[in-house]
Amino acid sequence: MFENVDLMTAIITPFDENEQIDFEALKKLTEHLLETGSKGFVIGGTTGETPTLTESEKLELYRNFVKIVAGRVPIIAGAGSNNTAQTIDFIDKISEIKGIDMALVVVPYYNKPNQRGMIAHFETIAKHSSLPIMIYNIPGRTGVLMEKETVVKLSKNPNIDGVKQCNTLEDLEYIVEHTDDDFNVYSGEDAQALFAKVIGANGVISVASHVYGTEITKMYHDLEKGNYKSAGKIQRQLTPKMNALFMYPSPSPVKAALTKLGYQVGGCRLPILPLNDEEQDKLFKILDL
Repeated sequence: MFENVDLMTAIITPFDENEQIDFEALKKLTEHLLETGSKGFVIGGTTGETPTLTESEKLELYRNFVKIVAGRVPIIAGAGSNNTAQTIDFIDKISEIKGIDMALVVVPYYNKPNQRGMIAHFETIAKHSSLPIMIYNIPGRTGVLMEKETVVKLSKNPNIDGVKQCNTLEDLEYIVEHTDDDFNVYSGEDAQALFAKVIGANGVISVASHVYGTEITKMYHDLEKGNYKSAGKIQRQLTPKMNALFMYPSPSPVKAALTKLGYQVGGCRLPILPLNDEEQDKLFKILDL
């Protein structure tokens, strides 16, 4: 499903002045991302502010998004929660939306399960899901780390097809080394984009691609052509900018950057605040905007 899909964008959710989803802005942004190299999307992830979207809003978002994408690239839809039964129920609903290729299921947050609990959570979901599952391992947000050995164990489940891994490079290496070739491994850390591809991962699920998709695409093309020094130079130049997009609570920085570039994507829903003038000035200086 994800062969040659190296750059995926974890797309934001644009809002209008009334904090309602702006589907026209989403359409414009999606076309921009496709034109600048995105080969797939995660919709309804952390960057999409889904903790502040209702279930009905998420379903409406997904239905509209598959129409916008129109089968041109794969779509992974955020579906996870810290409630196993609720996650199964929601995946059942999104599986009825033609055009959703996979469900992104986050490691349960707040409950803080141990590794056995995580395995039981994902195996139960996989058993009841008509969509393949991608694990979303992001300990900085969930408060718990799915150990690399646990990811590898779950990769053997026939309905768990990949992982979005947001942790150390060493863990990423281990997962690539110990999983089958058809298990999709993506880094969720933009600064690991080049390294992930070099060690054999599929690529990156990116936030920075909203702004630097062309550059990331060129970096991957250079790597494929054997132009390692050029690819490395691009990554080195992008890394400070990638990190700056997380210097304030995400997705405020990337939304501010997109607005600066002329994409009217609105602000964020509380409890995330838009950047103030001082924060914008500091961000834009680093991003060269």
